[in-house]
Amino acid sequence: MYSFGTLLLDLLSGKHIPPSHALDLIRDRNLQMLTDSCLEGQFSNDDGTELVRLASRCLQYVPCERPNPKSLVAALLPLQKELEVPSHVLMSIQHGAAVLPLTPLGEACLRLDLTAIHEILEKLGYKDDEGAATELSFQMWTNQVQDTLNSKKKGDIAFRHKDFRAAIDCYTQFIDVGTMISPTVFARRSLSHLMNDMPQEALNDAVQAQVISPIWHIASYLQAAALFGLGRENEAQIALKEGSVLEEKKNVTS
Repeated sequence: MYSFGTLLLDLLSGKHIPPSHALDLIRDRNLQMLTDSCLEGQFSNDDGTELVRLASRCLQYVPCERPNPKSLVAALLPLQKELEVPSHVLMSIQHGAAVLPLTPLGEACLRLDLTAIHEILEKLGYKDDEGAATELSFQMWTNQVQDTLNSKKKGDIAFRHKDFRAAIDCYTQFIDVGTMISPTVFARRSLSHLMNDMPQEALNDAVQAQVISPIWHIASYLQAAALFGLGRENEAQIALKEGSVLEEKKNVTS
């Protein structure tokens, strides 16, 4: 509730005013100094006074003196003037703007068709790791490194044969050693988590793949699939759109 009070003040003033200073202005009834000049004429003095009063209540030092969510909503409802404004107007998004058509991978992530995603990742292999995976120097060819590569190889075999539990274990061994970094391994483990109904773990791996390779469209697509699995529809749609844009750029430059 306190955070909502600071947000309300930021909206009214057009700048960030320290809450303690804002409360002083409210006590002095210096509302003109508090309100952004760009908002002149946008609401009546009574409405402006009520908004400032609500902000003041939200910013009380003692939590029990702040309004509860129900009473706050009841106080804000009479101030709402435009009851039905399309979201694209509020967000200044051009209505009917061209939307990129989804590719097979994008469609698969939208439908959460994990089998189709698996087929695409299997077909892609490690082509997108070029320039992203850590190179090994001659001195690093130790028994430990060989064991690490064997773990990855076993993970790939398990992934190909759809033994996703084993794939998770093998890829985890490869990742934990840390001598090589591969966004594809994180992507494959991400899908393996989804196959085992572990969407949060899948999201974590997809994010890590994007950290390693920021413009890799597959990382964004897998984030979308994981977010759909978590029921976070809005975030999933954003990730899906990001994946489409990145894939389009990749296709144009390749």
